[in-house]
Amino acid sequence: MNEASWRRLEFDKVKAGVVSNTISPAGRLLAERLEPSTKQRQVEAWLQETYEAAELLGSGASIPLSAMDGIDSFLSLLGKGRIYNEQELEQLSVWLTSVVQMKKYMFSKREIAPTISAYAESMYDCPVLRDELKRCIRYGQLTDQASPDLAYIRRHIYAAEDKIQKKMENALNKYRTSLQEPVISKRHDRFVIAVKREHRKQVPGTVWDESASGQTLFVEPLDASELQVELQQWKADEERERTIILSRLSEYTESFSFELFRNVEAMASFDFITARAKLSRSYNGKKIELSDQPVVRLVGARHPLLGQHSVPLHVELGYKWKQLIITGPNTGGKTVTLKTIGLFVLMIQSGLLVPAEQGSEIGVFQHVIADVGDGQSLEQSLSTFSSHITVLKDMLQAAGPRALLLLDELAAGTDPSEGIALSIALLEQLLKKGALAGATTHFNEIKAFAARTPGCQNGKMAFDAETLKPLYRLEMGEAGESHAFAIARRFGLPEEVMQRAEHLLVRKVDPSHETRTSEQSRNEKEAQKTSSSAAADFINKNLKNADETKAQNPKEAKKPFEKGDAVWIYPLNKMGVVYRPADERGNVIVQIQGQKLTFNHKRLKLYIAKTKLYPGQNEEYDLDIVFESKENRKARKLMNRKHVEGLEIVTKEDELI
Repeated sequence: MNEASWRRLEFDKVKAGVVSNTISPAGRLLAERLEPSTKQRQVEAWLQETYEAAELLGSGASIPLSAMDGIDSFLSLLGKGRIYNEQELEQLSVWLTSVVQMKKYMFSKREIAPTISAYAESMYDCPVLRDELKRCIRYGQLTDQASPDLAYIRRHIYAAEDKIQKKMENALNKYRTSLQEPVISKRHDRFVIAVKREHRKQVPGTVWDESASGQTLFVEPLDASELQVELQQWKADEERERTIILSRLSEYTESFSFELFRNVEAMASFDFITARAKLSRSYNGKKIELSDQPVVRLVGARHPLLGQHSVPLHVELGYKWKQLIITGPNTGGKTVTLKTIGLFVLMIQSGLLVPAEQGSEIGVFQHVIADVGDGQSLEQSLSTFSSHITVLKDMLQAAGPRALLLLDELAAGTDPSEGIALSIALLEQLLKKGALAGATTHFNEIKAFAARTPGCQNGKMAFDAETLKPLYRLEMGEAGESHAFAIARRFGLPEEVMQRAEHLLVRKVDPSHETRTSEQSRNEKEAQKTSSSAAADFINKNLKNADETKAQNPKEAKKPFEKGDAVWIYPLNKMGVVYRPADERGNVIVQIQGQKLTFNHKRLKLYIAKTKLYPGQNEEYDLDIVFESKENRKARKLMNRKHVEGLEIVTKEDELI
């Protein structure tokens, strides 16, 4: 698998989401090592784990995961002769209790999550070790029950401290005139009283400390010194016994090394699985069908990083066609479509649920390579084109039935004619090797290649011609337009620039000046679809004679447009049929794809006059067949015969473009 492509498809961001949902260091380490698997059975197992964990979370249950604070460092020192302190051993005791809770929880959820609940059976609750730790340690200290000797020593310590306390109270009364204040304190683990410096000689004993000002001395009275020596001896005995007990407990803990390591592995797995489920639920992920074949079918898919308000994607690849060429306007969602396809494959092969509807299906791929972005690098001296070529080389090497290859902006970064030729040759080679490929382009030659080549399919990103806004919806089976002029106007380019651009485009595509290009042929077919079926038939019959007609009637294009004329619309780069001739402002209403749009006559050019387009024009051909719906025509005929209550005909005309 290609890690550079993972970053281009933003899989690293999804992976970071998994990492952030872990709560333990061991679980985090597993998440950081997450990579898509190319093994079918492994992917199936991961998906089942994530699905069951998501079901547990969805049922409202709180999975008793452990953060395992300090457990990793504790286990890393097992077998190295370390004597653990009370806090470390108590932490181990608390963690073993969480293991018991996890086992009980998973046992109770075996019907909801049969697969992952079975993992808990491999955990060891170590009841003997847990009980021993609880008996010997409480609140971070050894208990008197830890050993008989410790209990014996502590009884003598309590007795010695009691005797010293009485001696010190007597000293307070005896030397009260020499004291700074009548309190008993401790210095260097010795009981002392606060004596004024000038009265030091009146209180016999040992000075253990003095105040910051030097005016107060902390003196151990001579009457209590022997008892304090005895107390220190008992405390030394207590420390020796403490070391013996902790050594015994540490050695006993090491005898459970295997069980403890297995528990950490199981708890980390639960943390990792739950993190995948949490992330999947955050974007409403679902378990979709995993196919044995290298195919992609997405129904209602939403990119996980775009949220629930994104437009759902419907796309398929690998069933009836191996290659999908996506066209349409800039900012229309072409690149997002490619990224969604690639990212969903990587997520599925990583055991993550995806936000798609029932009917979606994805196979397991050996290679997922994406060429998205310009890839320029100053350090590696890579231009846009050379970076593309580097990725294309990797694609050709990896191409095969189990390869998914995604190419954004085919033929970009170099001379268009050479880039187009290279792109078509590449697509042919990928098709020959049986690889699945998705690509985006603006070039008509590549669209034409997809239209005429078996195993290839065109698709376009929908665009609202009225609002000049992309709809972010993929429509299969038809190539789309770039709508560069419409988008440029929407973003505020000066009208002077736009008119000059349209003029230059007219000179380039005018059929009277040069042979019609493949783009014009495609547009002519598009025009046949936009008009009504009756008009489309005749347009199709007369397109071949369009150039000859204009040559024979050179002045015909200068005449005012009449209802029924076929005209070329420069802003949309399409053909339409005149519905209403120009008004006093020069605005003409044109029918395109069943819609009636208004354009200034300067933006239109006569393509086929109605006299050549429709038969029987001299016999007053009924143009309502072209412009009116079947329902409106029936209603109009009924109105002509009689009055019908509530019957009306509404004709919607769009705003001036």
